[in-house]
Amino acid sequence: MVETIQWTDSGVVMIDQTKLPREITYVTCRGYLEVADAIVTMVIRGAPAIGVAAAMGVAIGALHADPDRMDQEMEGICTVLAGTRPTAVNLFWALDRMMRCARAHARGTAGELRAALLAEAQAIACEDEEANRSMGRFGAELIPDGAHILTHCNAGALATAGYGTALGVVRAAAEAGKRVQVYADETRPLLQGARLTAWEMVQEHIPVTVITDNVAGSLMQQGRVDLVIVGADRIAANGDVANKIGTYSVAVLAHHHGIPFYVAAPVSTIDFSLRSGAEIPIEERSPAEVLGFREVRTVPEGAQAYNPAFDVTPCDLVTAIITERGVVRPPYIAGLRALREK
Repeated sequence: MVETIQWTDSGVVMIDQTKLPREITYVTCRGYLEVADAIVTMVIRGAPAIGVAAAMGVAIGALHADPDRMDQEMEGICTVLAGTRPTAVNLFWALDRMMRCARAHARGTAGELRAALLAEAQAIACEDEEANRSMGRFGAELIPDGAHILTHCNAGALATAGYGTALGVVRAAAEAGKRVQVYADETRPLLQGARLTAWEMVQEHIPVTVITDNVAGSLMQQGRVDLVIVGADRIAANGDVANKIGTYSVAVLAHHHGIPFYVAAPVSTIDFSLRSGAEIPIEERSPAEVLGFREVRTVPEGAQAYNPAFDVTPCDLVTAIITERGVVRPPYIAGLRALREK
């Protein structure tokens, strides 16, 4: 299993996901600004992984902060990191947790505060992997032997501190001895499915077939998809789900064909402050990502591009939400609230 991000004496080390699968290279961030840049440029991506990166960004920022201005420095570091990506709520959850830790140790020495922040960041990373493994165990029970599973984008170890959410469920099913076959939507425009999901499945020796995004409906029509499972970047209190652009289309297709559509995400991805998905901020990224791939332009000069990074799937298209605390089915408002209180 790939190690997405780790704390070292040299800095925060993360695998460069923009280079996969061609190269396996690592980036070392020695300051919080470098961590922020890695999040913006998607060197690291996936809601849980972004949360871990932000927490480690705060911890490494504290190492270089002025001891006499620690309160102001912490506020500034968190403001910069909070401005990196607006949709993934794990980012803000992790920053809030780090600020609460900072306030709890504000009366101690700078050294004590730095040690507490580092311990908190490492705890967030460890808890994320543990949550993913628990999620995998709950979700694996929903996977029949011999299942053909469609997934969109990448919600594996690369998108988390380890093991994965949606792919963690697939991995857990395979570890339980179930035969599974994965269909990975390529996931335009940055091809996270083709580049990252397929790469992870190959590493795990789980059969995977990459399809273009517009093949999913045809596969369902032919009866070749048994279930869909995706991750999430933010879930509203009513169960509406924000995930990688194109997820809504897959959910509509699954609903039409009577195919279960599952979402796997940790409780930290649920934003109880939002009543519905209509309130979820949707990141819009550079048109350049659509106008070409890497340095090669594929669209004629003069044409424009619209590039939202996420869309919202209404809760009535979601069969169940798999979390580390159990599986929630409709009605989601009551189910998610009960989950929060566990």
